[in-house]
Amino acid sequence: MAAPLSSITDIFFTDTKRTRFTTNTNANTATTNTNPNPLNLKPKTLRKKFTIHCTASKSTPEAPSTPTNKNPSLSEQLTPLANKTLSTSIRIEPNVLSKPKSTWVNPTKPKRSVLSHQRQKRVPYAYTPQLRDFQLFAQKINECGTSEDEFSDAVKQIPHSLSRENALLVLNSLKPWPKTYMFLNWMRNQNLIPMETIFYNITMKSLRFGRQFHLIEELAHQMLDDGINLDNITYSTIISSAKKCNLYNKAVYWFERMYKTGLMPDEVTYSAILDVYAKLGKVQEVINLYERARATGWKPDPVTFSVLGKMFGEAGDYDGIRYVLQEMKSVGVQPNLVVYNTLLEAMGKAGKPGFARSLFEEMIDSGVEPNEKTLTAVIKIYGKARWSRDALELWERMKENDWPMDFILYNTLLNMCADVGLVEEAETLFEDMKQSENTKPDSYSYTAMLNIYGSEGDVDSAMELFEEMSGLGIQLNVMGCTCLIQCLGKAMEFNDLVRVFDVAIERGVKPDDRLCGSLLSVLSLSQGSKDDEEKVLSCLRKANPKLVAFIKLIVDEKTEFEAVKEEFKVIMSNASVEVRRPFCNCLIDICRNKDLQERAHELLYLGTLFGLYPGLHHKTNSEWCLDVRSLSVGAALTALEEWMWTLTKIIQREEALPEFFLAQTGTGVHKFAQGLNISFASHLEKLAAPFSPSEEKAGLFIATREDLIDWVQSKFSSAAVAT
Repeated sequence: MAAPLSSITDIFFTDTKRTRFTTNTNANTATTNTNPNPLNLKPKTLRKKFTIHCTASKSTPEAPSTPTNKNPSLSEQLTPLANKTLSTSIRIEPNVLSKPKSTWVNPTKPKRSVLSHQRQKRVPYAYTPQLRDFQLFAQKINECGTSEDEFSDAVKQIPHSLSRENALLVLNSLKPWPKTYMFLNWMRNQNLIPMETIFYNITMKSLRFGRQFHLIEELAHQMLDDGINLDNITYSTIISSAKKCNLYNKAVYWFERMYKTGLMPDEVTYSAILDVYAKLGKVQEVINLYERARATGWKPDPVTFSVLGKMFGEAGDYDGIRYVLQEMKSVGVQPNLVVYNTLLEAMGKAGKPGFARSLFEEMIDSGVEPNEKTLTAVIKIYGKARWSRDALELWERMKENDWPMDFILYNTLLNMCADVGLVEEAETLFEDMKQSENTKPDSYSYTAMLNIYGSEGDVDSAMELFEEMSGLGIQLNVMGCTCLIQCLGKAMEFNDLVRVFDVAIERGVKPDDRLCGSLLSVLSLSQGSKDDEEKVLSCLRKANPKLVAFIKLIVDEKTEFEAVKEEFKVIMSNASVEVRRPFCNCLIDICRNKDLQERAHELLYLGTLFGLYPGLHHKTNSEWCLDVRSLSVGAALTALEEWMWTLTKIIQREEALPEFFLAQTGTGVHKFAQGLNISFASHLEKLAAPFSPSEEKAGLFIATREDLIDWVQSKFSSAAVAT
C-alpha cells in the first residue's frame, strides 16, 4: 500500500479572478502559475490556508464529472496535478549517463572461467595525437635490421617522450621477437619509465613464438633480481614456452616455483602443466594435480580431457580412459572431434575394440561427424583385433555417408586386408583408389598390394603390379622391394629376384635391415644349386657385405667358437633390434641346411646368451614349457633337441620334475611360422619323444613326467644293450 501524501496549499484570490496556488511537500515543491504578473503589481488579496490529504491506490481514478457551474471547483483544478503526482504505474528509470557499448559473444564457445584475477586486462588505447606517431615509430623499428647499430638508429627517432601507454603500444606492435626483446632492454637501460610486469609478459609471449626459452628464463630471473612481481601470465608463458621447446623439466620447475609463491594457477596453466606431466609419463602426478585443480573450482576444457585420454592411452590404461569419460560427464563437457579421436586412439592402444566401437557409435549419435583421422583410428583397431567384417561394414558406411577419406585411410584398409588375407576386398579397394580423383594409389598403396600378393605367394600378380609401377613411374620403396623379393624367393624365382633388386638399387632404394633379412630368409630356404645360392648372395653382398662374410665364416667347420662369438656380437650390434632374432633364425636354418648341426646349436646358444629368445622357456611348479612360436623351423627343431638333451641330464641326476611338459608351436598363422607345427610334430616322431598333440588347443604338445622318465630310461637301456 502506498504511503499517504499530505500537502499544505496556499490559495490567493485576486481581483482579476485568476487563481495562483502553491503546493508544498517534504520532498519537492511544485508551482503552477496561470497568470504571471509581468508588472509585479500587488493586487488586493485574500489568503486562506488549508491541508489536502491524498492517498494513492492501485485503482484508476475516475474521470471528473462535468462541472455544472461555469467556474471549476478547487478539487477539479487539483485533479490534473494529483493524476500526475500520484500515478499508479511505477516506472524506475536508471540514470544512464551514456549508451552502453555492445559486446558480441560467440554462442558456440563458452566463456572461460578464470580462477585467478591476477591476469591483466587489456587496456584500450585512448586516442591521442601521439598515437599515430608511435605507430609509425613501431613500423620503422620493424623494418630496420637486427643489428644493434641499426636498432639504435631507429630507436633514436622516437617522436615523443615515452609513457606507459606508448610503451605498451610499441611492444604490442613489434612483430619479430628480436625487436621486442631489444626494445625491452632499451626501455630498461634508458630508465625512462618504471618497468612493470606487463612489459615483460608481452616480450615473453613474443619470445615464446620464436621458441626462445633461454631468453624467457633470463627475463624471469631479471624480474626477480629487480623486484618485479611475476604474475599468473608470466608463469603461464614460461611454462607453456618450456613445453613448446620440449623442456619438460624446466616447465615442472617453474610450476613448482609458482606454487611456492602462493599464486593460484588458472585454466591455461593447469592445461599446460598437465600435458607436461603426461609427456613425462608421471601418471600419478597428473591425477593428483587434476584432482587438486578440480577442488579449487577449476572446470577442465576439452583440451585437458584430450591430454588425459592420450596419457592413459599411451599407458594402455583402460580404467584411466573410463575415468576420463566419467569426468567429462560429471563436469558437463561435451567431447569434440579432437577428444573423440584421442580417446579412440587410446582405446586402440589399450586393446579394447568393443569399447572403441561403442564410443564411435556414441560420437555419431551425438552429431559429431568423423574425419579421416577418426576413421583411420577405428580401422586400425578393427585390423589389430582381426575384425575384418566390422572394418568392411565401416567401409560401406563411409561410402554411403560420403565421409572424408585420404591416402592414409585407404592404405590402412589395404594393410588390414593383408593381415587377414582378404585378397578380393583389397583388390576392390585398390580399384576404387584408381577411379578416385583425389586418392590415386601412391607408393604405399602399391606396397600394401605387393605385401598381399607376397603373403599369398601370387608371383604373377606381384610381378604384374611391379611392371605397372614401372610404367606409371611410381617409385618402388624399400618395403615394397622387401615384399616382392620375399614372394619371389618362396617361389624360387631367382632370376626375377635379381632383376627386381637391381632395378630397386638403380632407382635409389637403399637396402635396410629388413631387406637384408628378406634376402637372408630366401638364402635359408634355397636348397637348390650353388648357382641359385650365389645369385642371392650377390644381392646380399651389395646390401650388407659384412653379413655375407659372417655366413662364410660360420659354414666353415674349421672356424673356432670364440671367433664365431665375436663376429656374431658385431653383426647383431650393428643390426636394428627388430631384425636380430630373424637374423639368428635364418643363420641357424642355413647351418641346418648344410648339415652343420653343431654350429646351429652354437648359434642358438649365442642367441639365448644375447637375449634374442627371452620367452623360449617357461617354468612353474606344475609344468615346464618350450615356446618356439617366434622361431623358424630350423631354429625350433634345434631348440627342441637342446631341450630334450637338457631334460635327459636332469632325469639322470634324479632332480625334481614338474607333472607336465609342454611344447608350444602355435597354429602357423604368421607367415614366418608356416609349416612349423607340421615340421615340429614330424621331428618329435623322429626322436620318438613321448609328446602328443593337445586335443583342446592346436599347436600344443604335451608329455607327462612319467612318460618322459620312461622314455629316457628306455633310450639309455637300448643304448646299453646295443653296446
